[in-house]
Amino acid sequence: MGAGAVKFIRRVLRDERGDIEDMPNLAILLVGVVVPLIAVVVFMGRYGLADNSVQSAAAAAARDASLSRTAGEAVPHAKSAATIALTGNVKCASLDVSIGGNGLSTGLGETGTVSATVQCTINTSDLAFPFIPGSMTITKTATSPVDPYRER
Repeated sequence: MGAGAVKFIRRVLRDERGDIEDMPNLAILLVGVVVPLIAVVVFMGRYGLADNSVQSAAAAAARDASLSRTAGEAVPHAKSAATIALTGNVKCASLDVSIGGNGLSTGLGETGTVSATVQCTINTSDLAFPFIPGSMTITKTATSPVDPYRER
């Protein structure tokens, strides 16, 4: 910064009149443009974290479901894995885990896959801005192979 800019900043910081008319245009610009821009960047970062966390939960749910012996055991295992994967990262207002694929009904020696779809509804106030109503739903699907020679 130049010497003139340093003098300007010192004068502004030492000015104790407190009138809004005396506030430099640069400060008004910072408050009016930069602060909302920072808020949007924070929101998008938190949304990206939530999106990645739900994708990770879907992968964990698919993996745990593929290790189950029956389709009846797969859903509770998948939901438990998704809940554990989301703990500490995302607070879902509602969490829905569904299992699909033919992997759990195949015979010995046959290949198959299990897919898990995780649907997480997140309150927007949890992402960045408190007291802002609303919610958004993030849905992610992951697939995991089933060992063709596992015990049935």
